[in-house]
Amino acid sequence: MATRQRQKAEARRVERKALGPSAQLRWLRVSPRKVRLVVDLIRGKHVEEALNVLTFCEKAAAKPVAKLLRSAVANADGRDDYDIDKLFVKTAYVDEGPTWRRWLPRAMGRATRIRKRTSHVTLVLGQQN
Repeated sequence: MATRQRQKAEARRVERKALGPSAQLRWLRVSPRKVRLVVDLIRGKHVEEALNVLTFCEKAAAKPVAKLLRSAVANADGRDDYDIDKLFVKTAYVDEGPTWRRWLPRAMGRATRIRKRTSHVTLVLGQQN
């Protein structure tokens, strides 16, 4: 049983290495719909250009996504086979995280559900030849 788990873990490591340097931001307290607007701005761009776009973007999700992009670049810097000047945003996607549910009292004894949505953001970098 333990041997099979080790084999699966090794296969996941090899698969992750083939993808390229990446970073994940989980449980970001911004709605996925709003974060996707920001992530769509940087998909396919060079890292330096993407950071410039995020710096001047006025959306609230731009700061955490910029921090995530810098983290992915640092992950690439740790590897010997990646040149930082040639990196670009290969894949960027936003998944929906768990939703916090809160209740707001309303008129005549009723209550309304308030949904506080969270996001999981994933960035994968690639190297242009």
